[in-house]
Amino acid sequence: MKKPHWYLKLKEFLLPTRRINVVESDTPPDRLPWRNLVLAREDNEDWAVAFRCPCGCGKRLELLLIEEAKPNWSLTLTQGNVPTLHPSVWLKTGCCSHFWLRKGKVLWC
Repeated sequence: MKKPHWYLKLKEFLLPTRRINVVESDTPPDRLPWRNLVLAREDNEDWAVAFRCPCGCGKRLELLLIEEAKPNWSLTLTQGNVPTLHPSVWLKTGCCSHFWLRKGKVLWC
């Protein structure tokens, strides 16, 4: 059952800011944290970021950061490893979530 947007917005407001865990690899690990994102970085090059869908469906999301990939995303980290992703993430199948990740918080579309 899909959760209403007001519930997801309230949950996002109350829970702590998401952070980035960095792993030295060209792919994210199979196991992902419950809330934080995992950045796959090899030889100081960022390859991909992975995390669980914030709607609660549990789907694994893996977004490529390399420019050669289409589509690709850009990741900005502020002090304390707080992530911002660009552009938005829009799942066309399954839960159909559409959101921005700004300063470690999900902004639902």
